[in-house]
Amino acid sequence: MTTLADPTRPTVRVGRLAGTIALLVAMIAAALVGPSVLTPRLSDSAQAAVYSSCTITRCADARTARSGWSGRGFPTTRGWYTWSGGLYNFAGGRFYNYEGQLPTNATYYEYDVYPRAYGASRDAYRIIVNKSTGATWFSPNHYTDFYRL
Repeated sequence: MTTLADPTRPTVRVGRLAGTIALLVAMIAAALVGPSVLTPRLSDSAQAAVYSSCTITRCADARTARSGWSGRGFPTTRGWYTWSGGLYNFAGGRFYNYEGQLPTNATYYEYDVYPRAYGASRDAYRIIVNKSTGATWFSPNHYTDFYRL
């Protein structure tokens, strides 16, 4: 028994191969370009401001939070910590000062100001601490502005 070769078969293979290669190229291009296009910046350094003192609303709350975190030794591990009143507060771990708004050549850590129920959503209020010097900044708007405490 003899079978006749299908003359369209090689064309189908070449078409599938070309489609597969085009899909792979598109996926690689999306992986290389996508993150730079889709990743938002937390704040634009041209818009961020650093103030030498804190006189705005909630500075007292930030100072109270600093005292609470100080009593816990300013933990460097990211996570939830037991707080007074049966609540919890979140330490965010290392703050990298990507925008360069705070003094450079220092290691900073971030802490939430307001305690809440364990696992609840975080708000925008943070204190940033240089553990070496004890210098502390309050950011009421998630790193757009910094007020020295």
